[in-house]
Amino acid sequence: MNTFREHSPKRTCSKVYKNYRDYKPYLATDFANRCGYTNCPDTWFGGVDNFHIDHFIPWKKYPKSPGLETDYSNLVYSCSYVNISKSNDEGQYLDPCNEDYNKHFSRDTYGNIIPNAQSVKAVYMHKKLKLYLKRYQVIWMLDKLETKLQELSELRQSKTLTGTASNKINTMIADLVQEYFQYRKYLRTV
Repeated sequence: MNTFREHSPKRTCSKVYKNYRDYKPYLATDFANRCGYTNCPDTWFGGVDNFHIDHFIPWKKYPKSPGLETDYSNLVYSCSYVNISKSNDEGQYLDPCNEDYNKHFSRDTYGNIIPNAQSVKAVYMHKKLKLYLKRYQVIWMLDKLETKLQELSELRQSKTLTGTASNKINTMIADLVQEYFQYRKYLRTV
């Protein structure tokens, strides 16, 4: 199993706005341009403009708590699919900034999101937010491949390419090719 994410988001914005949409650039930064619930980067969804702002506690259900709509600690940078699935549901959710998602979720070899069966909230979220959808698995794999390609590109541009570096490049190419074809084979069987 793979860890769910390498870095947990942290809300750091101390500014106060009247419109919650004004927080979007800060949320994008605090969440490292990744969905708080799926950890998918916004680039695969068309960037910041196509990501949503989720209200962790649905403010529309609490009209007598006017600050809830613009309280930065209640906002989550989210892909549109998850935000729409969650909508105004008050079910059992884990706040991406207050919980270690690696204790509640993991990824299998192919990037499928796996809830920890012992975590009631993770199991609930997996079903309600449709975290089982292949789009999250495919994006995880694309992200992983892109990271390897970036490393490979940096190695190739190295001015002092030694025998060790050359061997590392060849190993990375072989690993990348093998991983790609294993993934293609896997996609054909599901």
